[in-house]
Amino acid sequence: MTMRIQPFFDERTNTLTYVVYDNQSRDAVLIDPVLDYEPGASAMWTESADQAVAFLKEKDLTLHYILETHAHADHLSGAQHVKQSFGQASLAIGARITEVQKLFKRVFNLPNEFATDGSQFDLLLQDGQVLEAGGLKIETLFTPGHTPACVSLLINDEAVFTGDALFMPDYGTGRCDFPGGSSAALYDSVTERIYTLPDAVRTFVGHDYQPGGRAVAYQASVGEQKQHNILLAASQSKEEFIARRDARDATLSPPKLLLQSLQVNIDAGSLPAPEANEKRYLRIPVNVFRPTTMKKETLILEEA
Repeated sequence: MTMRIQPFFDERTNTLTYVVYDNQSRDAVLIDPVLDYEPGASAMWTESADQAVAFLKEKDLTLHYILETHAHADHLSGAQHVKQSFGQASLAIGARITEVQKLFKRVFNLPNEFATDGSQFDLLLQDGQVLEAGGLKIETLFTPGHTPACVSLLINDEAVFTGDALFMPDYGTGRCDFPGGSSAALYDSVTERIYTLPDAVRTFVGHDYQPGGRAVAYQASVGEQKQHNILLAASQSKEEFIARRDARDATLSPPKLLLQSLQVNIDAGSLPAPEANEKRYLRIPVNVFRPTTMKKETLILEEA
């Protein structure tokens, strides 16, 4: 086996970034890079993305694709920073990103010229589409539920990168209470797209929240997920999962970088253009989400 997987864990956002590469041909892809952001000072820096960039250069890898599993709501994408070092790499995301762009263009009252056709990205991935990067074959699996635009990425039929659809077995799955999210859709995505893969295929998760204070973990086989996932084992009924997922979501607070992340990530990780004073500004709408809940029906679009 010549495929290698190098994880990078961002402690600030509990995010996993992955470099996947062919050890013989030196071809590589990068999944879910992070741009560091501290909201108190509204300060940005590139430490997390630079770790992946340094690894790619140290290993003399050819980066073909930067792949986003979805428009993240808990961290800013480092894709544009990576593209500065690897201009030949194409930035790709699931084709249903257009639905997310249309929704949040209204939330953030973005300018009329903000495109909602996904044209900010180099590639919009269709369900079942296969990309090739030397010895790597990357198949796109639409896995909506956490967001409508989520995809999982199956590489060489050996490893599937699940983004926020499926976490480690002792944590469960991603939340489904964001606008456009659906616990019913997530159940179908996991059971029909991931759990139908061979048991030996390894799942690689987008976040690890280290329940109980355990060490960081990021991979489990499909067979292990089916048997041990605490929220969505293969034996779980759809009705049971929906009830448990929705009940848990009702107790969760919004991610602290929700508003900052989404307006950048629907624009392919691009920061807003500088204004007349040469400063960049993020838009923070007021009372778009009610203070005590993040349930889908509380989104007040007419106020955005």
